[in-house]
Amino acid sequence: MSENYFKTYPNETGYFGNYGGAFLPPHLEKEMKKITDAYYSISKSHKFISELRSIRKHYQGRPTPVYYCGRLSNKYGGRIYLKREDLNHSGAHKLNHCMGEALLAKYMGKKKLIAETGAGQHGVALATAAAYFGLECEIHMGEVDIKKEHPNVVRMEILGAKVVPVSHGLKTLKEAVDSAFDAYVQDSENSLYCIGSVVGPHPFPMMVRDFQHVVGVEAREQFMEMTGELPDKVVACVGGGSNAMGLFSAFLEDDECEIYGVEPAGRSLNLGDHAATMTFGKPGVIHGFKCYLLQDENGDPAPVYSVASGLDYPGVGPEHSMLKDLKKVKYDMINDEETIDAFYELSRMEGIIPALESAHAVAYAIKLAQKYPRKSILVNLSGRGDKDIDFVVDTFGLPEDRKKAEKQ
Repeated sequence: MSENYFKTYPNETGYFGNYGGAFLPPHLEKEMKKITDAYYSISKSHKFISELRSIRKHYQGRPTPVYYCGRLSNKYGGRIYLKREDLNHSGAHKLNHCMGEALLAKYMGKKKLIAETGAGQHGVALATAAAYFGLECEIHMGEVDIKKEHPNVVRMEILGAKVVPVSHGLKTLKEAVDSAFDAYVQDSENSLYCIGSVVGPHPFPMMVRDFQHVVGVEAREQFMEMTGELPDKVVACVGGGSNAMGLFSAFLEDDECEIYGVEPAGRSLNLGDHAATMTFGKPGVIHGFKCYLLQDENGDPAPVYSVASGLDYPGVGPEHSMLKDLKKVKYDMINDEETIDAFYELSRMEGIIPALESAHAVAYAIKLAQKYPRKSILVNLSGRGDKDIDFVVDTFGLPEDRKKAEKQ
């Protein structure tokens, strides 16, 4: 790893090692260059930084706390800590980059924000940012996810966003990205496409990573203050990978910290039943950038599935792809059943209902705690589970109902 990591990665053309870049039609190359130039210029200005810091403190409620899970740790071993991004305004880490992207749009004179969403948290966060800055907002969301995440759809509409249902393909996150990108192409002069993760063409993987870096900076300082040392293990779920890069970015040069990215093993390891890109994918191009990619027999993006709508994406951030090759981060999987167990376990043991995305990371932390009972484990609890409760109870039942069904 470079001693000056953030200035080394990405390079000037947007590559993290062999991954990233911008594979775009000519008419969009100019727009992306405008965004890149604006970001490099504006984001370094005192006025932009001061305004963003003020927003984070007085509007978002940052810093979010680090919390020690005493009962969970006593039950499973280890010392499990949570970075409580579920307490960030709007209920997830997504607002960290949405407020940054919206502020950039304001400085660029844009009038409209366009984005995709899977679980709805990015959509809610962007609708929140648009309302704050007085901008129009259009959110594209697959019909499957609209049904699963109905509470977040209502929240977006209350906040004034236009929610566009996407009905082609699998009707989930990949198709929502396709649809949002098409809408942006039609009005790129007045709009800013606010990508919801560390994916997409340069400069978005870099921008979102930089805006999410606050999570890791806070967590590192808070953990040191609480324990006097760094965590032994750092854990986050990975779909596109924004919450993970936010946390991981502060620990990449600490060799004593083992870093784990947790992907969805879904309902089986057959293609189409999971979204474990790092385990089963290979380098490919999707949505204007190169990354590890789950591919079908023709080399096209494969169908994917996860119980967590925010993780069912066939690609992954280019920076994650590089970190896998460098063996700086270990990528592993958690299946649906383990996720639901962790969802209820954290709820019943600590009074914290996690998002299904975050429950993947909690499930993996429980496994680590059992295996390494004397180690400290820091988990990014990237979102709260309000959006998931109806879906989980209707689909899987309460724990006591599941036990009765098993006995029968």
